[in-house]
Amino acid sequence: MIEYFAANLWQAWAIIAVICLILELTSGDFFFCSFAIGAVAAAITAPFSIFWIQLAVFAIVSVVSIFWFRPLALRYLHRGEENRTSNYDAIVGRKGRVSMTIPAQGFGRVAIDGDDWKAQAANKKEIAEGETVRVVAIDSIIITVEKE
Repeated sequence: MIEYFAANLWQAWAIIAVICLILELTSGDFFFCSFAIGAVAAAITAPFSIFWIQLAVFAIVSVVSIFWFRPLALRYLHRGEENRTSNYDAIVGRKGRVSMTIPAQGFGRVAIDGDDWKAQAANKKEIAEGETVRVVAIDSIIITVEKE
């Protein structure tokens, strides 16, 4: 069994590459893809070298890929998006519907794209249920809204 594994170590590197590519699907930031590239390089060297050399090739190619391939891929895929907003910042400016009345000095609820947020009124005036509002600020998990 050990002899078979040692003779076909490229298969283990191929499995590592596939696992890294599957993990890349969950993140999308080309970090795991860099390790997949390193695993492919190690798989290519497997028939010609011992395990320690393969491991060194994996490490070196992965690190080079993180610092060279990843920035190129991110720049290519996100060109024209200088100031990409995260999910947190992207909520500001969105419109929603009040799902629970917002009292003058208290908190209510606002539904935005299927999410229900704790909300307060920007001008400290009551906003009735069913009103359309726009998000003007966000503080932790509480949004500040104004009538549309």
